[in-house]
Amino acid sequence: MPIHDWTRVEAGLFHDFHQSWIIEIRNALNRGILPPGYFALAEQSVKGSIPGVLTLKLDSGSEPADQAGSGVAVAIAPPRTKSVRQAEPDLYARKADRITVRHRHRRGQIIAVVEILSPGNKTSASALHAFAEKSVELLRQGIHLLIVDLFPPSKRDPAGRHKAIWDEINDEPFSLPTGKPLTLAAYSAGVPTMACVEPVAVGDSLPDMPLFLTPDHYVPTPLESTYQAAWAVFASPLKPELEPRRRTGRKKRTT
Repeated sequence: MPIHDWTRVEAGLFHDFHQSWIIEIRNALNRGILPPGYFALAEQSVKGSIPGVLTLKLDSGSEPADQAGSGVAVAIAPPRTKSVRQAEPDLYARKADRITVRHRHRRGQIIAVVEILSPGNKTSASALHAFAEKSVELLRQGIHLLIVDLFPPSKRDPAGRHKAIWDEINDEPFSLPTGKPLTLAAYSAGVPTMACVEPVAVGDSLPDMPLFLTPDHYVPTPLESTYQAAWAVFASPLKPELEPRRRTGRKKRTT
């Protein structure tokens, strides 16, 4: 199912869809995508971080591996996205004293955050800056990040939300390709930090995006199938507002 143009409806309608989509992503991750010992929770509040889907690990003594025998494949090959960039290692920043954020529920350690952006994330320059700062702080704490931005850049972020985040890490040129104003970006919180960026557009299907569990291991996040599942239960009377507009008018007769 192609991405809808959510700028055509009020923010509250996307918020409703957003909530359903978050749950579908959580369900998909817990249904067998995450390896044993990991689980995902939705809408948990973590001080200084971003609400969304949290991927948690109970035991801190093991690392994920390719577990094909258990039906779970954890990839170690570089993700296939349009852009893969690495920042110069900021070794001194990594040595600074920082608080490791841990979730209190069953002592699960936060491994990754999935954030679906809403129009509220673009309301002001301060909101943009705060989001970028919080994203970078997550990465510096060793928490991996996946952001999904289905809203086009505003005058405050003309190159998209990824550029705003990446400027806090490694100031380098980046521009969205013509006709692809929406952004999917997965970040590995390793040294160096890595960003895997996939520009998309209204009408595109959503590709699977990597969700890093360690700097070298990730699982695919099924954005398209979960989007479809959330759309299936979206209020039917509201769907026509988001469906492609049909052209009206009679065709001219040719002679």
